[in-house]
Amino acid sequence: MDKPAGLNAPYARTFLKYLGRAHVACYRRTGGRIGGRWRVGAALRKPVPILLLDHVGRTSGAPYTTPLLHLRDGQDAIVVASSGGMDREPQWYRNLMAHPDTSIQIGSTVRKVHARTAGATERARLWPLLVDVYADFASYETWTDREIPVVICEPR
Repeated sequence: MDKPAGLNAPYARTFLKYLGRAHVACYRRTGGRIGGRWRVGAALRKPVPILLLDHVGRTSGAPYTTPLLHLRDGQDAIVVASSGGMDREPQWYRNLMAHPDTSIQIGSTVRKVHARTAGATERARLWPLLVDVYADFASYETWTDREIPVVICEPR
């Protein structure tokens, strides 16, 4: 699949920001009953669970929440800093690396977690599982020159 035209355009990030805010509001209000599953692209026939990731702006200190596809790996929640295959990491990832102690919400349950980027061995094990959960991750990987970070959110 070819990289979509306009993927890295400024309006794409703005659109995703406002879409994300609406998604978070619906998810929080309904405890994940609305917005708890992603049904777009490869997930149309195989919906993917979504969590809400809280993070703090690395320079502003402002609180943010981002909806993300996730994979459960034992007690850990695994998320991908794909940004849909855009050329740079998503803002939430940079914020999370500056402030890794945070919380996630899965359904109506909020958990405190410590986030870290998976090492090479962990990523090699997790990436095929993530692609199995959401096949579009494989396309995203071909659309960018960066290695897409895999983030492990461990309970604390």
